Amino acid sequence: MIRSMAVIGTGLIGTSVALAASRRGLTVYLADRDESAAAAAAARGAGRAEPPPGPVDLAVLAVPPSQVGPVLAEQQKRGLARSYTDVASVKSEPENQVLASAPEPSAFVGGHPLAGGERSGPLAASADLFTGRAWVLTPSPLTSQRALDRGRELVEVCGGVPLVMPSRVHDEVVALTSHLPHVVASLLAARLLDGPEETPLLAGRGLDDVTRIAGGSSLLWSDILRANAAPVARILGDLQADITGLLAALNDLALPGDRSGAQSMRTVMDLLDRGIAGRARIRGGADGPRGPRAAVPRAAGHPKARESAHDAADGVRREPHQQEVMP
Repeated sequence: MIRSMAVIGTGLIGTSVALAASRRGLTVYLADRDESAAAAAAARGAGRAEPPPGPVDLAVLAVPPSQVGPVLAEQQKRGLARSYTDVASVKSEPENQVLASAPEPSAFVGGHPLAGGERSGPLAASADLFTGRAWVLTPSPLTSQRALDRGRELVEVCGGVPLVMPSRVHDEVVALTSHLPHVVASLLAARLLDGPEETPLLAGRGLDDVTRIAGGSSLLWSDILRANAAPVARILGDLQADITGLLAALNDLALPGDRSGAQSMRTVMDLLDRGIAGRARIRGGADGPRGPRAAVPRAAGHPKARESAHDAADGVRREPHQQEVMP
């Protein structure tokens, strides 16, 4: 059982984890290379901005993907905690770093809570940020059962919905569901710089919905895209093919003269219909899958099957009392 915790990195996610844990009565220690950020998190009741007197039960590394391996190696050498996890949105690269350089890779389990916000920093954090949200755990072939169990317990403490899957599967899925949307939002938002001077006057809610996430930190997102470049590039290539087809159809429809443009209209309609079907897949109708904030069914007496951490390498697992959200 987790009684004490250290959080390394007191931005939005790290401070939200600390707030949720403190609310549940855990002793939480905070650290950040920016001491003022750790102090701000402590002032909000997230924990103590000081080193722990001895090893804590769990350390949460709330740092960018490229820093997970180095920070873990450093903290394990110092003996900070008995088990470790992270909250980075890319899992394969950090896992490879851990397996290559961590003094004790068995004490680490990768983690990614699918939650965030438009604002960043400790002042934007909330103890309820993860309530009902999917939280992926990605044990490596060396992850111990104790580390995985403590990862699950952290998810429970924060009110999340645990999912266990291989890091490779996680990265392929978030490339489509998270990383590419940010790229597309940025591409569209960048076009606004070249619009007529009246553009802000006609910017409505639809444009705001599509471009909202483009306001995220370019430093953080460039690190995320570098770490997950191959899956994002593959999906971006597929998107490029759709755009090429749509561009050809629209150029055809724009030609002057009395033409039906039937084939080009079919191309446009097909893209729009596929968009409707794709959105229905994640938001769902009566029989469709639910989104990441779906209510989790809790059937009485549901069996709590024990599975080893090593089995996770074979595919996505359903945790007790929770729904698979993978396609």
